[in-house]
Amino acid sequence: MSEQQLPVVIIGAGPVGLAAAAHLVERGIEPLVLEAGPAAAAAVGEWSHVRLFSTWGELTDPAAEKLLAPTGWTKPDATGYPSGGDWAEFYLQPLADVLGERVRYSTTVTGVSRSGRDRIVDADRDSQPFVVHLATAGGEERVFTRAVIDASGTWTTPSPAGASGLPALGEKAAAERITYRVPDLKDPAVRARYAGKRTAVIGSGASAFTALATLADIAQDEPGTHAVWILRRGISGSTFGGGEADELPARGALGLAAKAAVDNGHADAVTGFRTEAIERDSAGRPVLVGEDGRRLDPVDEVIVLTGFRPDLSFLSEVRLGLDERLQAPAELAPLIDPNQHSCGTVYPHGHRELSHPEPGVYLVGMKSYGRAPTFLAMTGYEQVRSVTAAIAGDLESADRVELTLPETGVCGGAGLFDDPAAGQSDGGGCCAPAPQLVQIGIGTPLTAAAGQAPSTGGC
Repeated sequence: MSEQQLPVVIIGAGPVGLAAAAHLVERGIEPLVLEAGPAAAAAVGEWSHVRLFSTWGELTDPAAEKLLAPTGWTKPDATGYPSGGDWAEFYLQPLADVLGERVRYSTTVTGVSRSGRDRIVDADRDSQPFVVHLATAGGEERVFTRAVIDASGTWTTPSPAGASGLPALGEKAAAERITYRVPDLKDPAVRARYAGKRTAVIGSGASAFTALATLADIAQDEPGTHAVWILRRGISGSTFGGGEADELPARGALGLAAKAAVDNGHADAVTGFRTEAIERDSAGRPVLVGEDGRRLDPVDEVIVLTGFRPDLSFLSEVRLGLDERLQAPAELAPLIDPNQHSCGTVYPHGHRELSHPEPGVYLVGMKSYGRAPTFLAMTGYEQVRSVTAAIAGDLESADRVELTLPETGVCGGAGLFDDPAAGQSDGGGCCAPAPQLVQIGIGTPLTAAAGQAPSTGGC
């Protein structure tokens, strides 16, 4: 079989991976989607209780809609805000069903390489197809492919509590008291774990906002429920996102709901705190210790929401060009680097920014952002439209990248990302001063539209 007759392997049957398959089908190229989970969008299913802050109109891909149309599928109300479970049930699984045998489940990619060539060998490298090694219930397999689109996301590799990027001392030993996902507090068993308890929430993004808002909701019915919000930076004008100015209204409402949690006394914010160790008191409760020596009062539970990072282990035999900080494609990294960008949009990008020294390998979706904290599904859909056009040889279409993103309402601050002093001088942009322990105050009610998808490409 010639290389042009081989399928294109897509790793991950999530929103962006399935969209890539739809675009390939539209161009007459066979996709083979490899999903580690037992169903489509398995990662989305793990946060099915979380409501997205993007509307249905921003969460479906045009090529996927065309593929679904003959089945009688009806697009949900474009103005509605689905939960992760809704997204999977009413769009992602039906899309995977249409793709049929092109999607393989319970199939884990363990390695990608050029056939007969490890990463060292130059001779005839570009003329060889890729070989993808798989682990399945039946054992080990391999498939050959003309190109590899890695849309596996970052959900399986959350970042630790330790501010160094490594687990804090004692973090692993305290594992039974720590979760790295937004808890489903509608589940009675999960709710019992946090109701009436003191919980540390580590993180400053929309997932942290979600946790703070839901814990505050419990606190109204369960006395003693209280959150301690741990921030590595100071409080600034952008801490709670874009608020009413956010072009994604539900995202702005989510930040305001977190603000209300603090304002109403359901959470205290501890700023400039970089976790170095997690110790235990005599009752076994975690005690957070900062690099500056501060020791916080014991908590019952810890929710760590410090972002995610890409798993690059199975790509070790292909030649990737990654930014040394973000672990994102080198050409894309300057466009999304939180050390350089404050508020605003991401410049439209496509196959050229996503290319690597190894032709035919693309990291797309949330994985393409490496450790950068902000990603929108519509970004991923445009990425795969461009990448699949490039694979098909249609460079005119591949280079025509057009995407207008809503204002993010997120400020990393021109070199101030994760800086504990950010926002504590009058000189800087969208940042403003605040003390170390604060209760902030505008009182905003929790809105049912507020919600955020973890880093899966769905927010």
